[in-house]
Amino acid sequence: MDIILKCIYAFLVGGFICTIGQVLIDYTRLTPARILVSFVVAGVLLTAVGIYEPIVEFAGAGATVPLTGFGYSLAKGVQEAVKQYGLIGALCGGLTATAAGITASVLFGFIMALIFKPGDKT
Repeated sequence: MDIILKCIYAFLVGGFICTIGQVLIDYTRLTPARILVSFVVAGVLLTAVGIYEPIVEFAGAGATVPLTGFGYSLAKGVQEAVKQYGLIGALCGGLTATAAGITASVLFGFIMALIFKPGDKT
């Protein structure tokens, strides 16, 4: 029963985050790129002020999979690196913490480009 409850929490929180994105797309003049960047920045800011960590503990993947979770990972990486290496950690911590996700997206994007032959739509 505990796993079902965790799945429900993840679904609700992740769905709420995605709903915010959809509302921004439908009712504002913001471009999708600006909305995506805003979500990453929101994740960083909410982590910096201590709000996003309890959400992650409550919702798990529902909070870490959306783009706000990427911002959360960046901020946590910087926090840990600064504790370990001092000020230089602010420069390398975020990339170290998110290196696997960045590598996977570049690699899979390249593979998909090879398979599907992307081009401009005319």
